[in-house]
Amino acid sequence: MSDAEEGSPPANPNSGSAVPEAELRAYYARKRPMVVWSLALALPLGLVIAVASPIAAIAEVFGTACGVANALLSMRGNERLAGHRSAGSFVLSSVLRIFVFGIVPVEFSLHGPWWSMATYFVGFFTPLALYAVILARGFRTDPAS
Repeated sequence: MSDAEEGSPPANPNSGSAVPEAELRAYYARKRPMVVWSLALALPLGLVIAVASPIAAIAEVFGTACGVANALLSMRGNERLAGHRSAGSFVLSSVLRIFVFGIVPVEFSLHGPWWSMATYFVGFFTPLALYAVILARGFRTDPAS
């Protein structure tokens, strides 16, 4: 597996852009805490929800896993769009992600309580919210900004 596939910076990240190396390192460093904090929040919340409905708890934890995957795939798509300027493949991958991650909560609501769809979306958007918090914190602590 290459470094680019594992989430580390690509070999030539500045091809076609003038992004400083330090900013790229900071960008890649923000991904790991988003994943860790998402899972750290999802598991205890899933245990609490399991008291009311095990299926809704599974939906929340699975939603978080899907949210992490979606966030990482979106970031990778953005990186590829910036590097290769291939809008067609970016749009196709985005549409496929919407279909895949959009059908999952419907399945949970069909097999569990109707509100299990909501628990899925709570989990799904947790990584995005955490990434926004991590990014905002980075801007507040960055002496250059």
